[in-house]
Amino acid sequence: MNVGKSILLGIILFMGGLIVFGEKGLTDYFSLRGKMQALKKENSIIHQENAFLRKKIVQLQNDPRYIEGIARNDLGMVKKGDIVYRFIE
Repeated sequence: MNVGKSILLGIILFMGGLIVFGEKGLTDYFSLRGKMQALKKENSIIHQENAFLRKKIVQLQNDPRYIEGIARNDLGMVKKGDIVYRFIE
């Protein structure tokens, strides 16, 4: 009986080791769970960026004032009748 108990205990310890440390065991599970959370955060950020870009596309397609603002602010363009001041440093 004593030998049977030690064999059973050895089998249980071996199986426990496989469950915790084996391939697709608990250590892999926790590692993959952390990676999944990081990917979900990154996915959320990308969704926000996409929503912003979609809004910008709609504005570029439909809002002439938005296009004018970009031309004036980003490209330094002026329209006819504007007074331009240049400051010399």
